[in-house]
Amino acid sequence: MTLKQLEAFYWAATCSSFATAAERVHLSVSSLSKRVTELESSMGQVLFDRGGHRATLTEAGTRLVPLAAALLQQADRLQQEMGASTGLRGPCRLGVGELTALTWLPRLVTALAQAHPALDLSVHVDVGEALAERLDRGELDAAVIAGAASRSALTSVPLAQAAFAWCAAPHVASSLPCMDANALRKQPLVTLPQGSGVTQLVDDWLRLAGVPSVRRLPCNHWGAIVGLLAHGQGVGLLPLGLAQTLCKRQVLQALPSETPLGQLGYALHSRRDDVRPLVGELRGQAVQHADFSVADGFF
Repeated sequence: MTLKQLEAFYWAATCSSFATAAERVHLSVSSLSKRVTELESSMGQVLFDRGGHRATLTEAGTRLVPLAAALLQQADRLQQEMGASTGLRGPCRLGVGELTALTWLPRLVTALAQAHPALDLSVHVDVGEALAERLDRGELDAAVIAGAASRSALTSVPLAQAAFAWCAAPHVASSLPCMDANALRKQPLVTLPQGSGVTQLVDDWLRLAGVPSVRRLPCNHWGAIVGLLAHGQGVGLLPLGLAQTLCKRQVLQALPSETPLGQLGYALHSRRDDVRPLVGELRGQAVQHADFSVADGFF
């Protein structure tokens, strides 16, 4: 029995498929399967039932998962202690929403690169709902998502609040004294699609403002939303830092509203069973650098 075999088994057992597990450990599916088979032979136990459409854990395999996790965690800690000068190494898959990517992500990546030069970091940008699903399937190590973890397999640590402002093109804003139900009868709402963290924020505001229904122009890219607003295609919500910058340049104009607009809390989500030092380091760095008020990535 080797640590590489246990690593292959652990990810095969906790990811959505052998293909996903193989990507996590930088192996082909056949190589991953070979390591699992070798582990089964060395232990004299069948760990996966391969008779169905998808391999499932046997009773022995289920018992081995927490034991393998504990051994791998200790191995990670040992490697980190004995190789403190080089820090963490290996693949690291971080999921973020576009707002994080456009604000403090560059600072986070820089900090991780400086602290852990051997870390093989990749960033995956998507809406929160998709990130949570990928994290649950084992395709990501951690993800910055709006709100607390809603899936039982995930846990989360609060990071920072993001503020927003209502905006429109100057020629549109001039005909709208404020952002209210009347404004949305005249103009469509340009907004991120369902599944994004902003959706609940917008829905809460609409409810408080007494807007029963609204024409929506959904778009899954903040930059595209800015373009649509600047060309007078509706009214919309923008991150405060971006809104202030564009209003100063007179590209857009802020729309006041008597109905308060809440802030959106973001958290670092990870799998509840993933106690690797890597996840702890991502958590610590994210807590330190999270800041949605910066606009470094916008321009």
